[in-house]
Amino acid sequence: MNPSEHLDLAALSRRQFLGRSCAALGSASLASLLPGRLLAQEPGLGGVMPVFHHAPTAKRVVYLFMSGGVSQLDTFDYKAGLGERFDQDLPDSIRQGQRITTMTSGQERLPIAPSLFEFKQHGASGAWVSELLPHTAAMVDDLAIVRSIHTEAINHDPAMTFILSGHQLPGRPSMGAWLSYGLGSANQNLPSFVVMTPTWTGRKEAQALFSRMWGTGFLPSRHQGVALRANGDPILYLSDPDGIDRASRRAMLDTLQSLNQQRLQQDPDPEIATRIAQYEMAFRMQASVPDLVDVSGEPEHVLDLYGPDVTTPGTFAHSCLLTRRMFERDVRCVQIFIRGWDHHFNLPGTIRRSCRDVDQPSAGLLQDLKQRGMLDDTLVVWGGEFGRTVYCQGKLTREDYGRDHHPRCFTFWFAGGGIKGGVQLGQTDDFSYNIVQDPVHLHDVNATILHCLGIDHQRLTFRHQGRDFRLTDVHGKVVRQILA
Repeated sequence: MNPSEHLDLAALSRRQFLGRSCAALGSASLASLLPGRLLAQEPGLGGVMPVFHHAPTAKRVVYLFMSGGVSQLDTFDYKAGLGERFDQDLPDSIRQGQRITTMTSGQERLPIAPSLFEFKQHGASGAWVSELLPHTAAMVDDLAIVRSIHTEAINHDPAMTFILSGHQLPGRPSMGAWLSYGLGSANQNLPSFVVMTPTWTGRKEAQALFSRMWGTGFLPSRHQGVALRANGDPILYLSDPDGIDRASRRAMLDTLQSLNQQRLQQDPDPEIATRIAQYEMAFRMQASVPDLVDVSGEPEHVLDLYGPDVTTPGTFAHSCLLTRRMFERDVRCVQIFIRGWDHHFNLPGTIRRSCRDVDQPSAGLLQDLKQRGMLDDTLVVWGGEFGRTVYCQGKLTREDYGRDHHPRCFTFWFAGGGIKGGVQLGQTDDFSYNIVQDPVHLHDVNATILHCLGIDHQRLTFRHQGRDFRLTDVHGKVVRQILA
């Protein structure tokens, strides 16, 4: 090194200091354009972790998110004694003065609504599962069912923001963005983090989904989740305009890249480098995405695993099949958000449709991964933002009831990479209202997901506004009882 080139940091202006600091980030982004043999080794391309914090048990993760809040009482948390308490008031000793939403706080009574559905034990583990989920029930010995999840958020938007970013207020990075930031990408032709928002047949009225649910917050924007659309081009502007061929598109991008590189030299903003890399990714995706979404070559016996909706683009079943195809192409993280689970009224009618949407496709994805030898290193997570109340919202009859939001206890299941199958963790009281054994907070869920992917949730941080942030904030512990 030339000593005359050493910098006197004290003499640098703020603009000079930031400009020189960002140059390295620009080089890192541009490195993704180089041939594969020059790229970094594991964990991945563009990640800040040079090596895993510990040996991972999963290479990839899919989050099957039931947006709206699944009723644990009608799916996985069997309470046989509630039948004798039909239309009785929820005891004050159970509620314990805990807050409830304004949707039921004005009711004169909180009458108990037993589940209308039959439960049976399944598999060697003897797990209780509702008749609504027969395909999932057949896979219980591959699942770790956790009935003691809890959260602080009681309404949809803060609850979803909390579970996906570790904080109830918007502005922090999503889980998939953290994974991309830490581990980078294992594929040069597809994003490391992909999101799908399929259609649904459950309750028609549904909470909105915002792109910040898979956003980067204060992390670099290249870690943003890429959403596949149900109709038209899977990604906006994937097809070239009429009259533009691949050679013309390549020439245009080369010229644009040259202009951006000139600008990057003048103002080393890492977002300019990100834009260069993303333009190149978009060009490569014009070839890789059509191949990804073309399922015409899938054999009939595989399609049958996912159910009758699998060949209909935009359905949950189709999204699950695309997930397996993405995993074969080394996509790191997939999230599928399906709405319609917000069953305030007419729960018996609408939850049947919600369960039909997801039951066979979820089980089919597990079977498909398993028969290909991929489930061992693929983590599958199934759940929603909170549970539902044991008491009825609105009018209660023997054939009809509704349930309000309930953050005190609800159910998730986990399967695949690093998870011990046939496990049942956590117990709730006789009303599925409070946790009485092995509570698992949502921060613990996120810590466990990161752990399976080789990340110590306390060590993956990003400095922002003077402090080090992480997905689990200052909380979270790995749920080791469900680990293999």
